[in-house]
Amino acid sequence: MVTHMVLFKLHDPTPANVQATRDLLAAMPEHIPQLRYIEIGANAVHSDRSYDVALVTRFDSWADLDTYRNHPHHLNVVSAHLQRVLATSAVVDWETA
Repeated sequence: MVTHMVLFKLHDPTPANVQATRDLLAAMPEHIPQLRYIEIGANAVHSDRSYDVALVTRFDSWADLDTYRNHPHHLNVVSAHLQRVLATSAVVDWETA
């Protein structure tokens, strides 16, 4: 199993922008069958080090993660939204047992 975690810092982390981002991410399993698990969280403790939204996804293989990254829904819908609202992000990918 491969885990893909992304932290998102939004330009304008209003509740509406955070919720819109969460909703868009939560809809991904409807469009991307390789996505086996998804968890999305909004930051609750705001500090200088905080990010606004966290995404944890899991895939059966590295190939499935690559398919997800290049999926038209991910590229044309999710990434397009993130390009408009994102200040920065951080990503970690790892293999789990």
